Amino acid sequence: MDFSRFGQFLSSGSGILTLMDDIDQSLVDSSNMHLLGGGNPARIPQVQEIFRSAMTSLLADGERFERLTGDYDGPQGDARFNHNLASLLRERYGWNVSPKNIAITNGSQSSFYALFHLFAGDFQGRPARRILLPLAPEYIGYVDVGLGQQLFRAFRPSIELRGDREFKYHIDFERLDVTSDTGAIVVSRPTNPTGNVLTDTEISKLRELANANHIPLIIDSAYGGPFPNIVFPQVATVWDENIIICLSLSKLGLPGLRTGIVVAHEKVIRAVTAANAILSLAPGSAGPGLVSDMVGDRSILDLSDNVIRPYYRQRVKQAVSWVNTALEGYPCRVHTPEGAIFLWLWFEGLPITSEKLYQRLKSRGVLVIAGEHFFPGLEGEWGHRHECIRISYAQDPASVEAGIHIIGEEVARAYDSAKAKSV
Repeated sequence: MDFSRFGQFLSSGSGILTLMDDIDQSLVDSSNMHLLGGGNPARIPQVQEIFRSAMTSLLADGERFERLTGDYDGPQGDARFNHNLASLLRERYGWNVSPKNIAITNGSQSSFYALFHLFAGDFQGRPARRILLPLAPEYIGYVDVGLGQQLFRAFRPSIELRGDREFKYHIDFERLDVTSDTGAIVVSRPTNPTGNVLTDTEISKLRELANANHIPLIIDSAYGGPFPNIVFPQVATVWDENIIICLSLSKLGLPGLRTGIVVAHEKVIRAVTAANAILSLAPGSAGPGLVSDMVGDRSILDLSDNVIRPYYRQRVKQAVSWVNTALEGYPCRVHTPEGAIFLWLWFEGLPITSEKLYQRLKSRGVLVIAGEHFFPGLEGEWGHRHECIRISYAQDPASVEAGIHIIGEEVARAYDSAKAKSV
């Protein structure tokens, strides 16, 4: 049978499809795999206990359960959840928002699809527009949202070396150019894959650029505040009517419930609501229904600030120490881990590509993500993109440690082999 161009694109493979297939396969054969490549959050016992208790309470309330499972929400999502979240955002951050500024989606990927196509692509009577990524590497899930269209234009970061073992990316504002075909500026904060948290100064400059060019600034805060708030430095969480914030329940510990949240100007929310109705009638009810009371009584903030964030802060220190031990004597730097649930490793001068390293590690039962997949819209060759990998430190500590040890062995093998050939 013949597929349309759309069907051919879907059949051609993608980085995000490979990632999700790897996750699925590893769950089937988990006894032999070290899953350091996926985005699943940790199963934190205290967090799981709270969610199980909330689910038990929901099931015990016949009226709530029947309404949750037996009725569609409106295309904007659970009205009670939206009301509670608007109240929380006003109280926590002082944002001037109401429920009209909030829409639920079926996960962040659905949010990005709607938003990117609102502000990029073909415009009636005007030239096509693109999404500006002021710093790459960026989230792998953005890459194919254009469904074959080249929606992105990205810039290399400046690199600050920190001591012997760390580095940090910064937006290179001297090179950053907002052209007339820019439809929106997009950043993730904290950044997936690197764990980078853009500074308040960087966010302030991006706000100024967006306002000056009459385009929105979209901030992907799937790992940020107010929940799950996996952000280690002290930073401001900002919003105004020219900023679009994308939140999620996934990294709170509920990825299977596929709940994305968009906070934006009412005009944007009406468009996202229309996308929900057209693509899926309405967003799912389970996620908002489960946590609405936690948003309402603010216990979701205590859970994020005093359980989830400290858990990951301790885990990342442990993981960095394992990397330093496993790669001792070899050129490996870790991007300063400021948030999210990943480490971004840079092997300067790596004799093989990170894709080849990924294949070698996969054959040994270790799943990572090759760096090549995290540079949507970056033009020109840059060797750095082939020298990095993303690993997750969120899974079972013993498995993470074992996987990092194998990474060290394979990286050493690559460098040592190249050195032997050059002699």
